[in-house]
Amino acid sequence: MQQIGHWIDGKHVAGTSGRTADVMNPATGEVQAQVALASKAELDAAVASAAKAQRAWGATNPQRRARVMMELVRLLNRDMDKLAEAISREHGKTFPDAKGDVQRGLEVIEFCIGAPHLLKGEFTDSAGPGIDMYSMRQPLGVVAGITPFNFPAMIPLWKMGPALASGNAMILKPSERDPSCPMMLAELCQEAGLPDGILQVINGDKEAVDAILDNEAVQAVGFVGSTPIAQYIYSRATANGKRSQCFGGAKNHMIIMPDADLDQAADALVGAGYGAAGERCMAISVAVPVGDETADRLIEKLVPRIEALKVGPYTAGNDVDFGPVVTAAAKANILRLVETGVAQGAKLVVDGRDFSLQGYENGYFVGAHLFDHVTPDMDIYKTEIFGPVLSTVRAKSYEEAIGLAMDHEYGNGTAIFTRDGDTARDFANRINIGMVGINVPIPVPLAYHTFGGWKKSGFGDLNQHGPDAFRFYTRTKTITARWPSGIKEGAAFNFKAMD
Repeated sequence: MQQIGHWIDGKHVAGTSGRTADVMNPATGEVQAQVALASKAELDAAVASAAKAQRAWGATNPQRRARVMMELVRLLNRDMDKLAEAISREHGKTFPDAKGDVQRGLEVIEFCIGAPHLLKGEFTDSAGPGIDMYSMRQPLGVVAGITPFNFPAMIPLWKMGPALASGNAMILKPSERDPSCPMMLAELCQEAGLPDGILQVINGDKEAVDAILDNEAVQAVGFVGSTPIAQYIYSRATANGKRSQCFGGAKNHMIIMPDADLDQAADALVGAGYGAAGERCMAISVAVPVGDETADRLIEKLVPRIEALKVGPYTAGNDVDFGPVVTAAAKANILRLVETGVAQGAKLVVDGRDFSLQGYENGYFVGAHLFDHVTPDMDIYKTEIFGPVLSTVRAKSYEEAIGLAMDHEYGNGTAIFTRDGDTARDFANRINIGMVGINVPIPVPLAYHTFGGWKKSGFGDLNQHGPDAFRFYTRTKTITARWPSGIKEGAAFNFKAMD
């Protein structure tokens, strides 16, 4: 059986803790590999090595670091299919979806080619008599990224690209559920010219995470995952004096106004609600049609689309709409929440509870579900299900609809479908949610804007990718300079005011 260790100082190394985790094939339920789980001692040794390597990398001029990013873009394009296949094999998502996972990470690396410009400071001449003042952005040193199972290429690339281009060394702790792709990314970074030790990939569980949070050399921690863990990491990291950005759960609402193109809205909901089996933080899990007539017409259009979805393994071809969820535990939790919804009075319009795929009975496949008449007090509305389940909450008015989204504890993404510009503008301005789509169901910003949620979906002051990422991975130093010719009159004993 394949054994997956760590990537330390530019090479694959076996774990020494004696602890491992099984890497499953979600389509079959079979163990396909074992991944090492690092001890605190292993993590600390990797950090120490990264700290030594970072000194020279941080002193390398930004243009040379950008050239590594440029070469990495070429290599990611070259190995796109290989990376996607590794993702599909361990995560379960379809092959086109896995390629999208790589592509959205690649776009951030493309943005990082502009590091020389993004790292420029500011300059003021003659700030005072003979005084010049300027600022510079400098790397933090060693930083860490703790990334989730649902995007094993995209989110590691979101973390490592800006961190490395800024001159830091990075400790990447990917999900132990699908570790192969992050290890392959490390190999590509080395091939692109990244010096050994600058990117260390340490596989592990909570022991490795806690070691990152407590290691004094780690200056910043970025995390994506569930809200409870995001809160834990943010609080422990900041208590230890680290800069931290942690992104958690979501319950994304899509409001459908009476004037919306309902065919367009239905297509958008199916793609945004069921793509990747619903295992993404930007999935639309709540549809909010305004008015019963809008709701009835929307449900009528959704049902045949949802019933026609093809569920299967990635090996079944590119016409598969979504694959299995990641673990047996995830499947059990989704089905438990579906039963809760039925018990609490929601109407299950499309029932996928009995879904079974011939030949893959032991896989973690979950059928598509559609609820109607969901109310805000129900568990399926309050909880992030992270599965192929779409809940419909009927609103009597626009104000009621926008209130639902604004009152929910999560604030990651939202969308509105309407033909009315005034309504769309009001929605965009008033909504207390980090990412907003107008006739766009999954409003994930492009790489040169920033990604981040509000409320319990995000913790920290700066977002992922875009200019915020370079701010997060650098600190500003301000210099005030006055040369000897400026003190020819002799010593001064007070700070001279500007003339």
